[in-house]
Amino acid sequence: MKVLITGITGMVGSHLAEYFLSTFPEIEVHGLVRWRSPLRNIKGILSQIRLHQGDLRDLNSMVVLLRNVKPDRIHHLAAQSYVDMSFVAPADTLNSNIVGTCNLLDAIRIVGINPRVHICSSSEVYGQVRPEEIPITEKAPLRPASPYAVSKVGEDLIAFQYGLSYQLDLVRTRMFTHTGPRRGDVFAESSFARQIAEIEANKKSGPVLVGNLDSVRTLADVRDAVRAYKLLLDHCPSGEVYNIGGNETMTVGDILETLKSLARVPIEHKVDPKRLRPSDVTLQIPDTGKFHKATNWTPQISARQTLSDLLDYQREAIRLESVS
Repeated sequence: MKVLITGITGMVGSHLAEYFLSTFPEIEVHGLVRWRSPLRNIKGILSQIRLHQGDLRDLNSMVVLLRNVKPDRIHHLAAQSYVDMSFVAPADTLNSNIVGTCNLLDAIRIVGINPRVHICSSSEVYGQVRPEEIPITEKAPLRPASPYAVSKVGEDLIAFQYGLSYQLDLVRTRMFTHTGPRRGDVFAESSFARQIAEIEANKKSGPVLVGNLDSVRTLADVRDAVRAYKLLLDHCPSGEVYNIGGNETMTVGDILETLKSLARVPIEHKVDPKRLRPSDVTLQIPDTGKFHKATNWTPQISARQTLSDLLDYQREAIRLESVS
């Protein structure tokens, strides 16, 4: 079986590729990369996967890619996924995430193949929910609170429409907060871990700078997430959408305090106004019953272990930077 992963160089894509290689040797892993894509996250598996250059924003390159690969399954993970940047460059975010997805789906039609396709939306589509709407089900209204969230609503709905109109075999996920090793430094918990590791290594002085610590999240490990994504295309029918998320709920402040408790030196923190967003999503607790019923998936890795592994990843990254 051939599996194509868009966004293979990212945190989730790289872990998904590793999971396939380590657990399902019959799967042939292909990945979409741009010419400037950093390969750090997949350097350990480069000899075991097949990479193809292209750009989701260019329909022709998607047609060429799919004609060459003819995948049986596609995990569409590539996106401009940094919420803060979407406020700075909203049009680029919309183009990358909505038009990019549309191009991928049009290329499937043009080439005339019918792979099972996982479209990775986001819990951000729900926006700021009301307390009485917790836990969030797949039927909750969509109230996007950032250009990124708007782009994910568009991606989600264009996938629904293409499945309905052209009978493409598409399944959508709305993944809630997930993290772990290789998480980009711009995201809250990885930024905290990076700053703590820098303080430990005497690369930074002063407190850890933070944004809004009151947002409530349900945290999942990226390695649990990729197990879920494999089960998704094994068991879930076309046209459906599923919430996926962890089972430990905490505030961003709780995440920070856990990381501080794992630090090797005392850590202080202070709020940096530059890290506060124009509008924020502060309450995200999912109802994952629909996905559990379809796949029997449950998280296996604790939030504390996830954050410990994330901090160790940042420590190792700083060590390697020091010797390079």
